[in-house]
Amino acid sequence: MISTNDFKTGQTILYEGNIYSVIEFLHVKPGKGGAFVRTKLRNLRTGSITDVTFNAGTKVDRAQIDKISMQYLYADGDKHVFMNTESYEQIEIPKFQIQNELNYIYEGLSVDVMFYDGTEILGVLLPDKLALEVVETMPAVKGDTKGNAMKDAWLQTGLMVKVPMFIEQGEKIIVNTNDGNYVSRDK
Repeated sequence: MISTNDFKTGQTILYEGNIYSVIEFLHVKPGKGGAFVRTKLRNLRTGSITDVTFNAGTKVDRAQIDKISMQYLYADGDKHVFMNTESYEQIEIPKFQIQNELNYIYEGLSVDVMFYDGTEILGVLLPDKLALEVVETMPAVKGDTKGNAMKDAWLQTGLMVKVPMFIEQGEKIIVNTNDGNYVSRDK
């Protein structure tokens, strides 16, 4: 059991029969009445985000989530195959369960796959930043550098991001996997 006073970002809890990850939390102590904790929780089974308010000090169960490093192998219809790099065991994850993560995943990438209770697959945990190759973008036009001029670039995974004018096709760039924005060139 864990108290709502001890919440941390990224913590996993069991609440009303579902498994949630704490995205944000705010302790509120109004002038009148009891203190409470306002939270934003992500359902790890469905991906939906819910706002929940708890009374301060309420106890909830902690969800034990195991993370196993796996390598992405290939897509097989609506399923995606991952392999445990230690035991070489392969698992399939349905497309709907990792819809957003597929914008960043490519063959051979190592990611953490989250399991609940050792058997139930909850999804994929990506690193905060990934290096991806630009496969298509418009060439820069000389003199078109007014301000922070940006252009569209399509990456090896099919994701489209806005990049500075100096980025060329074939270059690798760093992309933030939380918001899908360009960070920098890959060194």
